[in-house]
Amino acid sequence: MGGFPKDIDQTVDRAWQRARVVPGFMADNEIRFIATLAACSPAMGSIVEIGSFKGKSTVALATVADQYKLDPVVAIDPHAGLSYLGPDMPQQTQTSDEFLSSLKSAGVEHKVEFHRAFSRDIARNWNRPIRFLWIDGDHSYKGCKDDFDLFSPYLADGAVVAFHDTLNAFDGPIRVFVEEVLRSDRFGPTGFVHSVSWGQYRPKDGAISRKQRAQLERRAAKLIPLVSNGDELKGLRKIAYKLKRSRVPRKLISPAQWLQFVSK
Repeated sequence: MGGFPKDIDQTVDRAWQRARVVPGFMADNEIRFIATLAACSPAMGSIVEIGSFKGKSTVALATVADQYKLDPVVAIDPHAGLSYLGPDMPQQTQTSDEFLSSLKSAGVEHKVEFHRAFSRDIARNWNRPIRFLWIDGDHSYKGCKDDFDLFSPYLADGAVVAFHDTLNAFDGPIRVFVEEVLRSDRFGPTGFVHSVSWGQYRPKDGAISRKQRAQLERRAAKLIPLVSNGDELKGLRKIAYKLKRSRVPRKLISPAQWLQFVSK
């Protein structure tokens, strides 16, 4: 499936250094990992980010795009605060100004194609192949599934799709990842890093990874009933969720490990 750039470790570190100072909800190893995916995807096409908030992941992805002369990152977000996380979230001001300020401070604004819009609106006229699809928008099942359904048809062979907050208490990312990626022979190698889930689009030979996907699916699927009703996790349900989540492998993998994984 190809190699990876010789300076990948330095580039990932630079992406992390720039992104870590941007307000947001991504762990350090998640930033490093999505930078790795954006850099090491063997597919041609665009990097598409659904859900940008204040630009934490955008800065990391744009740093990679700039270093390797990739197309600008397509960043899609209506910038209406955290309302996409549900009606119980506190009201917040619009975040577009802070997003643009983050890009400027990192020096990557020239590597971002900014769409202040809902993903469904951009999808109406979308016709470009995608090398890396990063889904971190509406965390409800419907919202997450819509994002996947609208943009996954444009995944290039060998592309990667990844979801944020899959191992946090939201029903959308975990359910869509299990049902649409882990249970599909269109995808080959899959995995988790912290709360990021990922799968490589391999429509021609995804079946060779069926056993690996099935093993992961058996563990991940046990989380779905615990978050599917949208109620806050507490008491015994919270304990059960943490116990089942602890059985899902999710350590950070290096670029070399990732390449070895997807080359099987």
